[in-house]
Amino acid sequence: MDAQTVLTVLFGIIVTGFLILDLGFFNRQSHKIEFKPALYQSIFWIAISLVFGFLIYLFIGKVMAVEFLSAYVTEKMLSVDNLFVIMLLFSYFKLEEKYHHRALFWGILGAIVFRGVFIVTGSIIISQFHWVLYIFGAILLYTGVKLLAEKKEEHIDFRKSRVIRLAHKILPFTANHHGGKFFLRENGKFFFTSLFLVVLMVEATDIIFAVDSIPAVFAISQNLFVVFTSNIFAILGLRALFFLIENILHRFHHLQKGLAIILVFIGAKMLSDIFDIHISSFASFGVIMFALVASIILSIIFPKKI
Repeated sequence: MDAQTVLTVLFGIIVTGFLILDLGFFNRQSHKIEFKPALYQSIFWIAISLVFGFLIYLFIGKVMAVEFLSAYVTEKMLSVDNLFVIMLLFSYFKLEEKYHHRALFWGILGAIVFRGVFIVTGSIIISQFHWVLYIFGAILLYTGVKLLAEKKEEHIDFRKSRVIRLAHKILPFTANHHGGKFFLRENGKFFFTSLFLVVLMVEATDIIFAVDSIPAVFAISQNLFVVFTSNIFAILGLRALFFLIENILHRFHHLQKGLAIILVFIGAKMLSDIFDIHISSFASFGVIMFALVASIILSIIFPKKI
């Protein structure tokens, strides 16, 4: 087997192994995730991702390693807005903190499957129609400019959600407390619970954000291995990141601007190929890291006025 195949197998073992350990051993019982365990888990997933990037550097090459890290950081930043919506979602459903992990675990597990489908489909389309990348570039450029111009929405009205209305039309839901279950029987009849609806919404939210994130990663690399592994490593660390920053997320208000700059840059980079202008992976990584670090520093120096 070549190095990429070996690393793909290693990636599969890591992801499967830790997902089993997460739900089957560490979090068998529903409980609130405290700050310290969340910090350790977040550091662990970041460390695992960096080690994986280092293995790519050792066995495949530095260009692919830089592409992996660029895609990983970009996806991680895009996840922040995703977390913001999930927080509002949990608040809307008044979901107890001890069930947050369960909802995120199954929601993200479904997101892994959907992302895999989207990435493989995108890779096939790009391989057949390279000009699709220019469409991706235009979408990212538009999204980035829009983010620069607008303020972060502080309220989302989930009552208007098409997903929620469609789910209630198709599926039978119970008004009783879920008790940590996704479905139950009442008087011999089968019902879904509000916890199931929360998971459904987490997955729907991720699908919406994938519309931006997957084209952004394809802009960095068209290598299926890089796109898939960077995406999955980023969203696997999403749960720990949620519990780590849920109380301080609002303080990093300049992250949206940093993300907007990254999307504008990546979109422009894709479109520059039309004019035969090539921007190296190393330059792209530098811009992405600069936007991330600068947005965090500016958020600390110039805190949001309450």
